[in-house]
Amino acid sequence: MRRRKAGGLLMMRVIAGTARGKNLASLPGEDVTRPTINRVKEAMFSSVQFLVPGARVLDLFAGSGQLGIEALSRGAARCVFLDTSRDAINIVLANCKTAGVFDRSRVIPDDAFHFLSTTQERFDLALLDPPFHHGTVARALPLLAPLMVPGGVVLCETERTAELPAEAAGLVLAKQYQYGKILVSRYEKEEQL
Repeated sequence: MRRRKAGGLLMMRVIAGTARGKNLASLPGEDVTRPTINRVKEAMFSSVQFLVPGARVLDLFAGSGQLGIEALSRGAARCVFLDTSRDAINIVLANCKTAGVFDRSRVIPDDAFHFLSTTQERFDLALLDPPFHHGTVARALPLLAPLMVPGGVVLCETERTAELPAEAAGLVLAKQYQYGKILVSRYEKEEQL
């Protein structure tokens, strides 16, 4: 990932689509946000390239919003960005405006588990990149499953040693990819018969 510091903020770029090359800001310090490296981001989106156009996307632990913005840049219809950090929410709002995708964005300051337990929205694609080493993905998957449409995909970025279920309330682990210390897991929502 191309990163450079500007005024204390970590900068990265959108890698494809209508916002390609746009600089996005991220808060400094990996305890707040941990930007996804370009090769991981490219691999994630290559695996869902035919699902993204027109998709309803959830960027659940948004951080800088870079994953959801990448989806919108590649043709997603809309994206809900969610984060508990007020500073992260402000960065997401600014990044959505910079990338020209603000009109298709909904940015919510809320706890992920509260949101998953109360929303009535449905999603085609969910992107999860929470803080590592807390088991957050394994706890979130059962709550996320009812919100995914049949055939929907959940992409999770975790530490390589994360313990993840093979199935969670109808979300089935389809593939996993390793990139150094990073593990990307693809869950698919079972089609209804």
